[in-house]
Amino acid sequence: MRVLLLGASGFLGRQVRVLLEHDPRVGEVVCAGRARLDLLTADVPAVAELLSSVRPGAVLNCMGRMTGGPDELLRGNAGVVAMLVEAMGAVVPSARLVRLGSAAEYGPTPYGRSAREEDEARPVTAYGVSHLAGTGLVTSGAVDGVSLRVFNPVGPGLSQTNVLGRAARLLRAARQEGGDDITLGPLDAVRDFVDVRDVAAAVVAATFADLGADLGADLGGERVFNVGSGRAVTVREAVRLLAAAMGFTGGIHEVAAGSDRSGAAPWSRADITRAGKVLGWRPVHGLAESVAAMIEGPVEGPVGGPAEER
Repeated sequence: MRVLLLGASGFLGRQVRVLLEHDPRVGEVVCAGRARLDLLTADVPAVAELLSSVRPGAVLNCMGRMTGGPDELLRGNAGVVAMLVEAMGAVVPSARLVRLGSAAEYGPTPYGRSAREEDEARPVTAYGVSHLAGTGLVTSGAVDGVSLRVFNPVGPGLSQTNVLGRAARLLRAARQEGGDDITLGPLDAVRDFVDVRDVAAAVVAATFADLGADLGADLGGERVFNVGSGRAVTVREAVRLLAAAMGFTGGIHEVAAGSDRSGAAPWSRADITRAGKVLGWRPVHGLAESVAAMIEGPVEGPVGGPAEER
């Protein structure tokens, strides 16, 4: 199979590319970066032209918008998907489309309860709304589509749009400069952290899974899959593990400032039963291993900078 990978240079896309390039089921991986086609400014004819030249058996969309206003988020997380769905329907109607969604699509989940794909999605942020719209487009039945609701990805290459990425940069700077403390926002939220390499494995599993011929499955059908660890820990505990891995013994202070993407969601944990049953996928990396992998290389990106590729 020839696979078209979008967002191959991003945090998640890089790991997907590694797996695809070593998968005997893949004949060729075509990585279309912004230099070839900027999906944030492209139109449907331009996307159709790319698809006509590549003729992929699968299109994997690992790009998305994580910051910006509602218009930017909708364009990056839903508008791009709309173009792909329309162009694929016209050019490669039998190809599979896999997109990366977000746990933010669910909105607040009752404390102690794991989010399931059949739960009503009630996002409370523009970020979550934009991803829910993207999921709806992919699972509308217009294409052979799959949407993966990724929880909190961590691991090598994590950017500072994530609290652990910011923590890693601050911890590294404190060690280099002889500092004995760092300051972050509140760390009491409970999150489901999943290794980026496990996310990549889920993307590949979704690419080749036999999901049957029913393209009209709605959001309750088996075209939406949670991708998480199935475990929940406080962000504070994750930062503590990161600090220990980096040999930092100083103080970690918290101030009242939170993430717009988190919204009013103090608790988040994925039920990953469906992904195991249908895709044959389960995470294999633990959180301690994930944070240790973060410190093997530099944390990318400026603090608070835009991330157009995930």
